[in-house]
Amino acid sequence: MSRDLRVADFIRDEIARILQSQMRDPRVGAFVSVSDVRVSKDLSYAEIYVSSLDAKTAEQKQQLLEVLNSAAGFFRSELAKRHKMRTTPKPRFHYDELLESGPRLEKLISDAVAHDTSRRDQDG
Repeated sequence: MSRDLRVADFIRDEIARILQSQMRDPRVGAFVSVSDVRVSKDLSYAEIYVSSLDAKTAEQKQQLLEVLNSAAGFFRSELAKRHKMRTTPKPRFHYDELLESGPRLEKLISDAVAHDTSRRDQDG
């Protein structure tokens, strides 16, 4: 496993722990999960993808990202305390829409399969 993948895994696990145990802002909510982390090759930035069961509207998602990105310094200092890296990547949070679009895509696929099956049955 390459160094950037190991660092990304470490950051994903630690950010999840910090969100659960140390984040006190009520705007974050209780059900925030870290779905993916990608670090730059020089390890200067960490792109952190999160989702939340509490954030249902676009405004709530935007507010969540604003809170997390404004706390980026806090997350970075906590990461630095937990791991001795020469440079600690600067976190940048993004909302992961993929988890929400999964059920919709699954329904579209099953509808298309059902439509194809019914056409095949009609054609004989």
